[in-house]
Amino acid sequence: MTIPYPSSQPMPAITPVVPPSGASRPRLTFLGTGYLGATYAICFAELGYEVIGFDVDAEKIAKLAGGEVPFHEPGLDELLRRNLAAGRLRFSTDIAETAHFGDVHFICVGTPQRADGMSADLSYVEASVTGLAQNLDRRALIVGKSTVPVGTAEWIEQLVDKHADSQLGVEVAYSPEFLQEGFAVEDVLRPNRIVVGVKSEWANSMLYSAHKGVFDLAATEDREVPLVVTDFATAELVKVAANAFLATKISFINAMAEVCEASGGDVTQLARAIGYDPRIGNRFLQAGVGFGGGCLPKDIRAFQARAQELGAGEALRFLHEVDLINLRRRNRVLQLAAELLDRRYGPAGPDLSGTRIAVLGATFKPNSDDVRDAPSLAVAAQLAKAGADVRVYDPQGMENARRAQPDLTYSPDMIEAVRDADLVCVLTEWSDFRNADPEALARVVAGRRVVDGRNCLDSTLWVQAGWEYRGMGRP
Repeated sequence: MTIPYPSSQPMPAITPVVPPSGASRPRLTFLGTGYLGATYAICFAELGYEVIGFDVDAEKIAKLAGGEVPFHEPGLDELLRRNLAAGRLRFSTDIAETAHFGDVHFICVGTPQRADGMSADLSYVEASVTGLAQNLDRRALIVGKSTVPVGTAEWIEQLVDKHADSQLGVEVAYSPEFLQEGFAVEDVLRPNRIVVGVKSEWANSMLYSAHKGVFDLAATEDREVPLVVTDFATAELVKVAANAFLATKISFINAMAEVCEASGGDVTQLARAIGYDPRIGNRFLQAGVGFGGGCLPKDIRAFQARAQELGAGEALRFLHEVDLINLRRRNRVLQLAAELLDRRYGPAGPDLSGTRIAVLGATFKPNSDDVRDAPSLAVAAQLAKAGADVRVYDPQGMENARRAQPDLTYSPDMIEAVRDADLVCVLTEWSDFRNADPEALARVVAGRRVVDGRNCLDSTLWVQAGWEYRGMGRP
């Protein structure tokens, strides 16, 4: 049955249940040890749970088991090593071992955009649920955590009915994740809300027990963690709706940047002024080269595709324009580059041959090594395609950038990247770049020209140091 707990009502007392394993608290597994699954596995072990992280990628599992996080996330390496040493956390490629161990199994695999359209590819979800269900030997709860189209949890129930022993009483739930790369450890240990979609009191009790460590930590710090208990469809929509809203807010301020560029306004001052309105707020109002990463771009496209399938495509038509605004901001960097380098910008773009351009930033945001759909790396490739000799530097994303764009030239540090450059483009707002000394950089460049693609530099300091400065949506 569906258990509606309106957020305006006090949360009813939840009856504790004994985990099917007989352990004092549920044993947890996380299927998929990419950014999502590995982060959750490590952090829940830190909360005191016994945890297995499962993946079919033996190399990734070997790294994690050896105390090495295969991606950059501040603070996660120390937690991994501490919980491996404590014996609460281990990693496995054995699905039978994983199925036998866990009481609550979280599905954390990727849901990338399909190659043949905008829809989400659910093949990894299907493979992990099917493999798990076939190997379960007692009652368990399977919880979707990957970002999925609405209706997926019902489909997972059908997969479980087909592949699991009906005598076991296996149930399904859905609980979306809300991780921000660069802040993911805090987001798991101290979330701003927990959302669960369940159909029974037992599933609700199991999920509450699986998150009790989070609530206990909050109690010691005199905080509250809102818990929203709802149906499958609403829980699935929460994540995609949140991402759609954030993407819209970012594209809104970038649309205002376009208007400011046409009218002579300053989008940074505009954003500050409207951000004082508490109904609007100032977060995600930083105009720049747009959003990227492994979530927002593919999630808003999959949301549109699913709405179309449901006959509600008109409701989300605005997201198409949100996507287009986001992609247009990348071309704006090429326009500014042509302007600063005194090159004509024609229908096919600028001719930048014979110029050297330094691109500072390859990841889609700071404090991450994620280059998926990164505007910075896309712009670097476009500059190179226009004929420029492009030199890229990023504090954490170099290895991933080389794999994604092997034809670009990469520099070992910021000084080498900007040496002899005719133009510097700051496209990821790393603190190294925000706090760089413009006078020191001026001594090694060929031309003092800078495009501030994130509006993160102190324009006054750079202009005083003799730089010709261009920001996004600034006069």
